[in-house]
Amino acid sequence: MERHIRAGKLTVRQRIDKILDQGSFREIGALTGAEKYDEHGNLIEFTPANVVIGSGRVDGRVVVISAEDFTVRGGSSEATISDKWIWAETLALEMRMPLIRLVDTAGGIIKLLEKMGATKLPGYKDWDLANVLGIVPVASAALGSVAGLGAARVVASHFSVMVKETSQVFAAGPPVVLRATGEELSKEQLGGYRIHARGSGVVDNEAHNEEDAFQQIRRFFSYLPSSVYQVPPHQPSDDDPNRREEALLSIVPRNRKRTYDPRKLLDLVFDPGTLFEIGRHQGPSVVSMLAGLNGYPVGIMINDTRFFGGGMDARAAEKTVRFVDMCDTFHLPIVNFVDQPGVIVGQAAEKADTIRSAVRALQAIAQSRVPWLAMILRRAFGVAGSYYGRQHDLNLRYAWPSGVWGSLPIEGGVEAAYKREPKLSVSNFDEELFLIVFREIACNEAV
Repeated sequence: MERHIRAGKLTVRQRIDKILDQGSFREIGALTGAEKYDEHGNLIEFTPANVVIGSGRVDGRVVVISAEDFTVRGGSSEATISDKWIWAETLALEMRMPLIRLVDTAGGIIKLLEKMGATKLPGYKDWDLANVLGIVPVASAALGSVAGLGAARVVASHFSVMVKETSQVFAAGPPVVLRATGEELSKEQLGGYRIHARGSGVVDNEAHNEEDAFQQIRRFFSYLPSSVYQVPPHQPSDDDPNRREEALLSIVPRNRKRTYDPRKLLDLVFDPGTLFEIGRHQGPSVVSMLAGLNGYPVGIMINDTRFFGGGMDARAAEKTVRFVDMCDTFHLPIVNFVDQPGVIVGQAAEKADTIRSAVRALQAIAQSRVPWLAMILRRAFGVAGSYYGRQHDLNLRYAWPSGVWGSLPIEGGVEAAYKREPKLSVSNFDEELFLIVFREIACNEAV
């Protein structure tokens, strides 16, 4: 435990006390563990289960919590009793309560073979993961070097967070990787926050320390209902619905070559202090947030033109799928601010399977059932331009005066359609000049 604390980590019970409302934790299964008896039936040895479970409250609402104790056999899910954390997830599912996982586990353990005298097929038949994710909100924090099943449990969440420098997530740790691939990597190089929270998207958010991670989970839950059988909680808001921000008149440049900060725009629109971003560093051309709108929780998407001009790449498409699915599951209306030049192009984009990923995003949007509102800020072009909302329903959409849309941008369309015309060049595109020349060509074509 001293070594654990020296590494900058809290103990398992300190973690539980930090994330739950003070004094609200009620432990379940405190005596669960592995025991040995002598020939007379006397207890001579007891090792507690390396996971602590129970119920508690977050902002007054009852939740279920499951937290591994790394100081007991590395928190391995197989070192003592795996049924315990599965029981916690079953409790959350059947009682329709949000689930918190504080994950700090080394995953499987080879000593299980010595203990059982045999191997087993991987998997846990009583772990009803699909229904858990479909019924109750699940948030997970990676709080150490999390491998194997622990990594899967972090990923199998609606929101996940990892702590900078002190937590890593990987399918297998450095020793296994070295033997399998010959790569000699540190834990941080293999699965640190730069790899996952700022790259792969395996983990949604990064945290400065464990307390920051816990606050992020508490905020995430504040936007969601306890289960799909409830509506999201309404919070009283003193934000005047008739508030008008003059800065909104000029925040979006008319010149489509100029960028702007989408987060400043959202600050001006939604209830002050309610923006909560998910996955900031993955697929950064799409920003996804939760926020309050007149006290009602909503999901927000907005393009960030500082990355690919706001265009959709494979990472942004995958991010869109996950966010839309989560909002749809828990009845959060979506407000979509659109400045979308289209699916990014080029050989690298084609190799990355970008168009397939974009179609998956369109499918997620088409299958959603929550209310949508699209606000076309500037551009909406191509396949990705059509993802502003569901095409087959009410399709409620508005446009700012700077809005412009079409099958493809004028610049690229001119080059493709009129490449034989000597008067046209897109190297120095001038929209006013283009319109003059385009009308001349159109008249000649008509003749």
